[in-house]
Amino acid sequence: MAAAALLLPSPASGTGSGDHAVPSAPAARTAPVAPATVAKRLFDAWLRGDRAAAAQVASPSAVNTLFSYVYRAPDGFAGCTGNRCRFTHTSVRVPGGLNGILMIVSGTKVTRVYESRHLTRPSTAAAYLFSAWQKGNRDRGLEVASTAAVSSLFRAKYDPAGVTYYPQGCTVEPKGFSCAYSYEGGAMLIHVTGSRSSGYEVRSISYIAD
Repeated sequence: MAAAALLLPSPASGTGSGDHAVPSAPAARTAPVAPATVAKRLFDAWLRGDRAAAAQVASPSAVNTLFSYVYRAPDGFAGCTGNRCRFTHTSVRVPGGLNGILMIVSGTKVTRVYESRHLTRPSTAAAYLFSAWQKGNRDRGLEVASTAAVSSLFRAKYDPAGVTYYPQGCTVEPKGFSCAYSYEGGAMLIHVTGSRSSGYEVRSISYIAD
């Protein structure tokens, strides 16, 4: 019995086929960066006019969009809903329901920026919103249109195989301009207000039937 016991491999031996590998310590995981942290890093880089720092935390298109913003910097941080972070104006009026800047965050970078737009023609504002509807992009629509106008237009999804819309230009109405898009059986009227200096925005949508 004693001789047999001497032939048994030691638990500490590392050469036998029955050896058990010592488990290694799990690798430390890096905590995910909060979307708000990423968004604020980009916002701060923009305030400093530091494109190089902005490029570290945002895609090239996001940087270009943000650095083209024509209004003063938003003075309020409205927080993040999921990966969507907003900076808003509290002391200045800008066109559109976005009221400032919206950043879309993915991981450690801002991948897209939406911002209030300064458009100098009523027809441009109407066409911008119409294009956003075609793309199914509400955020793009809010860059130039009120929340009510976007909600009204987006109640129905644009159908590329449906009726064809024909832009008919804009006409003056008591509180601004009415930009018509006709289709078989009727027309959609995009009501625009504003001025060349302050920028035009879509305030409401209405429809007429033939």
